[in-house]
Amino acid sequence: MTDPCEPHFVLQERTRQAAFLEAYLPGEAGFKRSAFRLAPANRLSNLNPAIRDIANRYFADNAIAWHQHAAHGLSSQVCCLNFLMPLATRPEMLVQSALGGDLPEMLEVEKGPDGEPWFIGFECIGRTDYLNEWPRTGSPKRGANVTSADAVLRFRQAGRVETLLVKWKYTESYGAPPEPKREAERLRRYQNIAFAPIGPLRSSADLKLPDLFWEPFYQLFRQQMLALRMQGTKEDGTRPRSAYRAGRQSAALARHVARVASARRQRLLGLPQLAVRSRRLHQPLYR
Repeated sequence: MTDPCEPHFVLQERTRQAAFLEAYLPGEAGFKRSAFRLAPANRLSNLNPAIRDIANRYFADNAIAWHQHAAHGLSSQVCCLNFLMPLATRPEMLVQSALGGDLPEMLEVEKGPDGEPWFIGFECIGRTDYLNEWPRTGSPKRGANVTSADAVLRFRQAGRVETLLVKWKYTESYGAPPEPKREAERLRRYQNIAFAPIGPLRSSADLKLPDLFWEPFYQLFRQQMLALRMQGTKEDGTRPRSAYRAGRQSAALARHVARVASARRQRLLGLPQLAVRSRRLHQPLYR
């Protein structure tokens, strides 16, 4: 997540990715004259060699959409996969004290392509149409046109089973206002599930749903709703949490959003906490 005051980060990462691709995939990069991009058909080459085959089968088996720019060296989807998919069958590597309290016991999320238990899943949308987003006919596609957590983990800690929904970013930046043509559909989907007691937001006369249509709040807000709806139905018997991963760019995101959002939205949404947090949440899930 980039900050206008730190344009060097994107340039730095483009340079690093270009050097990496040239060293390990000589001759493959250079799509549209960009040394940090591969041809779309070569997106699997953008993955860690250890997960290329299994990632391709996992996405195909679960009808998961590849992001449009999965062949881009700065793809956040690929970044997430490269970091986390190698750990999907290694729960001992996932046990960290960062969650606080006793070390958790990692639990199976779903089966992998070879039938083995996986302790991380990707592009999670829940087991039913919690957010009024699924198509009226046919099946939803994980990772496309429905709210999808970039990764999902389950664990038992202090006798309680929890699900962790992860939002993963790399170098994205935001600033464009919401598209008016999309507002009616967004209101149809979320108006009746956004506010307490059904939704995560406290009812307030000075907070309107369209205030949440500004990025990156829109993505975080939808993931928050998904987590709460999963909690309400006790999906897989768990209590979901929602987490955000932006690495060293987290502080930059706070500064960037503070400039993009109006003073009114800063007051309503409690910047710079990066999400619709405790003052506006009916049942806060972010930790």
